[in-house]
Amino acid sequence: MIEKTVHEEIMRRLHAAEAEHNVKILYACESGSRAWGFASPDSDYDVRFIYARPRDWYLSFDVESKRDVIEYEIVDEIDCSGWDIRKALYLFTRTNGALLEWLVSPIRYIESGPLRSRLTNLAPRTANQIALCYHYSHMARRNAREYLLKDKVRLKKYFYVLRPLLAIRYIEQNQSPPPIEFGKLVKAVAPAEIVPGISRLLELKQNLPESGLGEPISEINEFIEAEISRHGETFSGQGRPDLAAGNSARDELNAIFRECLNAA
Repeated sequence: MIEKTVHEEIMRRLHAAEAEHNVKILYACESGSRAWGFASPDSDYDVRFIYARPRDWYLSFDVESKRDVIEYEIVDEIDCSGWDIRKALYLFTRTNGALLEWLVSPIRYIESGPLRSRLTNLAPRTANQIALCYHYSHMARRNAREYLLKDKVRLKKYFYVLRPLLAIRYIEQNQSPPPIEFGKLVKAVAPAEIVPGISRLLELKQNLPESGLGEPISEINEFIEAEISRHGETFSGQGRPDLAAGNSARDELNAIFRECLNAA
């Protein structure tokens, strides 16, 4: 799914990040449209990773004030950034939608130790459905408002509205986090009447540049408007409930943290 030369360059940058920052990358994956399954020919590579530092770094009285992300300036088509494991585990307790998607990405560059598998197994019984629906509802409404209410639309943005709306339908029907791949969401929960339009959109998207414009697609617009209207104010103002306090998974997350530090 990733060209050999690009894959080699991504791995080079990941290993360079480990050396530069004295960290161990526990998990690295592709996020964004390439992982979702609707990349354009010129789509960027969105590389995301979770890392651990040497154990003594965490035994500092001021660890909370230390920087917990690694970011690089975007200078080409490879966008590479990562989170410290403490940050990742905290966001896991808050049902962070981006993190949950990283964990099930079909494109993985590094998987060292138990982190991904343990969190993936834990997510179905700890993820908060309200928090997830809020995340996807906010994403759908923002992209619809900014990009689709026009005479000409960026075809790419249809997917940035359809994917979160279908993710909400999946959560409602299955009471579990949705798959990351757009095709799986369509197959699982998309109404039959919009599937032909989605197929046409995918074909156009995969053959047009990221900025490709097209005419609005009436049946898909109707579905989007109906879903947003159906949600109403259900998710408005919900925010992200803080599940860290009293979370039954705290002991397990602490065990994962220590195990990953021992393996780093």
